[in-house]
Amino acid sequence: MLRLSEIRLPLDHARSALPAAVADRLALSTADIQQLSVFRRSHDARKASAPMFIYSVDVEVPDEAGVLRRFAGDHRLQATPDMRYQCVGRAPATLATRPIVVGFGPAGIFAALVLAQAGFRPIVLERGKAVRERTQDTWGLWRKKVLDPESNVQFGEGGAGTFSDGKLYSQIKDPLHYGRKVLVEFVKAGAPEEILYVAKPHIGTFRLVGMVEQMRREIERLGGEVRFQQRVSGLQIERGRVRGVTLSSGEEVSGEQVILALGHSARDTFEMLHRAGVFMEAKPFSIGFRIEHPQSLIDRARFGPNAGNPLLGAADYKLVHHCSNGRSVYSFCMCPGGTVVAATSEANRVVTNGMSQYSRNERNANAGIVVGITPLDYPGGPLAGIAVQRDIETRAFELGGGTYEAPAQLVGDFLAGRPSTRLGSVIPSYQPGVRLTSLASALPDYAIEAIREALPAFERQIRGFAMPDAVLTGVETRTSSPLRITRGADAQSVNVRGLYPAGEGAGYAGGILSAGVDGIRVAEAVIRQALAQAAPRLASGSEHGGCAAGDDEGQGGG
Repeated sequence: MLRLSEIRLPLDHARSALPAAVADRLALSTADIQQLSVFRRSHDARKASAPMFIYSVDVEVPDEAGVLRRFAGDHRLQATPDMRYQCVGRAPATLATRPIVVGFGPAGIFAALVLAQAGFRPIVLERGKAVRERTQDTWGLWRKKVLDPESNVQFGEGGAGTFSDGKLYSQIKDPLHYGRKVLVEFVKAGAPEEILYVAKPHIGTFRLVGMVEQMRREIERLGGEVRFQQRVSGLQIERGRVRGVTLSSGEEVSGEQVILALGHSARDTFEMLHRAGVFMEAKPFSIGFRIEHPQSLIDRARFGPNAGNPLLGAADYKLVHHCSNGRSVYSFCMCPGGTVVAATSEANRVVTNGMSQYSRNERNANAGIVVGITPLDYPGGPLAGIAVQRDIETRAFELGGGTYEAPAQLVGDFLAGRPSTRLGSVIPSYQPGVRLTSLASALPDYAIEAIREALPAFERQIRGFAMPDAVLTGVETRTSSPLRITRGADAQSVNVRGLYPAGEGAGYAGGILSAGVDGIRVAEAVIRQALAQAAPRLASGSEHGGCAAGDDEGQGGG
């Protein structure tokens, strides 16, 4: 097949317009088009009066080699690459122990799934609860101000991404098309097929819950084991090699391959690993607030007269401003038509995050407005960033009144340097509620200064962004892991053999898709190492079977 890109059509085009445009581009008749599927669809709304759909399609026509020769040099036409996932091998019969996966967020799920598909029967240890029980516990904080430190937005089946917008796009380099594997497996688990071709796919929380359950059942069907409420409290290391883990119950689980898919909030586990001597280093992250506007304002600013068109959906944005004090302020995890949610995992601290459902039809748009900070701001070793996060989250708890309500301030008051005393036209969505105050002491002075400079700059890009009634809610501190559990080219810890750091918590991903991709990469590293230990001939790839499932995905969508 051939992949043809940059086909532009109006939003309201007829169904027949796409094959006609393809035929016209290739100087063929529509009768010559034997098969056509949409690989990617995006929209260009820069000209608000005439937004366009932009398609990339996979098409089958007679004499494809001849067509490629005729259009040699045209970057918009190429042979369709093979994006089907290829397994790296099957579990050897001599495998001594089963691999252990610690954590069952996106990285842990895909690591366990790939291992199970290759016959490795992984053991998954998740400190939180199954996703539906976890959902009830999360609502307990949102509705009753009762926090379960082991079952919340951060901990439990599905990881932090379960309570988010469910975004499934990333800017990572992915030459082996692992991202396609992630999307295909999500569709198998119940996601809408459109995620295979829309430019910015998302799922939403309610759909993610059922998908996560289905993927767990598939892992178990293939011989894997998923154990909940199993917090890893120790690591068994002998002569620089991992031999297993110890649980908080005292139980020991033996394993010569341990994948650490912890998530960015497993602070007690990070501390345990540091005590055990696992090499890690501090890394940059960001701090800030959530901002809420009417979604209709964002739609008008982005789509003009086409605001509200169901083909365009709810508008999003991505903003960045480089400040005079040397800081950068940017929008993070923008949630169209969503809500701001309580995301703490530790008692007496307040953390916010954003969440959307698949419909994205809530009244407000929200996004993190965050300031980048680096280890130069928090010297003191790999755990110093955690101390910074905790200090800011504790201060937010105090500013919110000590009840898990979040401190909030209107943008107009924040810019003027005065406390807010009553709301305007924007009603904050955060549950369990907000307490109006001044946010000036919620972050370090340099961060407050930077955000005050950035908001008027963002107004110049999106009219109304600095509207006085927009609401800032504090605080956003868990944009990414504050440390990296450093690994080598073979994906193993640089000083503990058999230990495979993965995903967001290890500092190697940032979002559902990239975490899933990293889980696949690390699972493949485990498979290769196991094959190398079992038989060098198998490690060379000269003799191994395919996966139990998942190696025959289609290439197109739509």
